[in-house]
Amino acid sequence: MAFLLSNLKPSLLPQTKSKPIPQTPSPSSAKPTSQSPSLFFFTSSAPLSALQSSTAQVAQGHTPTTGARDELQQQKDEFYLNLGLAVRTLREDMPFIFVKDLNYDIYRDDITFKDPLNTFTGIEKYKLIFWALRFHGKILFREIALDVYRIWQPSENVILIRWNLRGVPRVPWEAKGEFQGTSRYKLDRNGKIYEHKVDNLAFNFPQTLKPVSVLDLVTACPASPNLTFSWGPLDSNSSSWLEFYHAVKDTVDQEERLLPQDCMATCS
Repeated sequence: MAFLLSNLKPSLLPQTKSKPIPQTPSPSSAKPTSQSPSLFFFTSSAPLSALQSSTAQVAQGHTPTTGARDELQQQKDEFYLNLGLAVRTLREDMPFIFVKDLNYDIYRDDITFKDPLNTFTGIEKYKLIFWALRFHGKILFREIALDVYRIWQPSENVILIRWNLRGVPRVPWEAKGEFQGTSRYKLDRNGKIYEHKVDNLAFNFPQTLKPVSVLDLVTACPASPNLTFSWGPLDSNSSSWLEFYHAVKDTVDQEERLLPQDCMATCS
């Protein structure tokens, strides 16, 4: 008996395992496995090549926009940084223009200086103007100074300074005189100053001891808001202020005939 049982096949032994419940095959499982990948591609809304192209276009569209936005923000940051530096520098430099040289880091190399009669372009001529102011100011005046009344911004790229220039001429027949004006500074998109315009001057010259003087002309023609030097060539009756203006202008006009740079540095 033992011999016979040992030769029975496993399939003839009693099965204790329950039979699996039959399942209804789904439409997707009915198809061959080899065709299932093609089923994925054809049931999608667009071919793979179109999806890849669309993804590439989206990536290309977002990248420049982000870069441009970052560049614009960086440019704005640089503008406001240089704007603050310009305001601070002007506030520190203007009261001492007859004492020491300016800080020219806030200006462009092609800066233009304007008053109602003249226009000069270039950083070298701009430096020369302020050197001439210091040089001729010390020669023609015993005391000369500039007071800053107000600094403000009428617009984002403009700085306005209201100032008062006062001085005591060296000649004995002229007393202390003064006049007010404005300096308008225009800034580029990087926050650098590219134009300086002097305007809106109001004169307040004192009575002189000579019977015929510039004061008589100023009294006959009330002071206008604009600078007007229309009294012709300088003569013995001209004031030190007019002589000062023409001396500075002639210095800039005759740039090639200036003193050597080492003398300029000594005089400044």
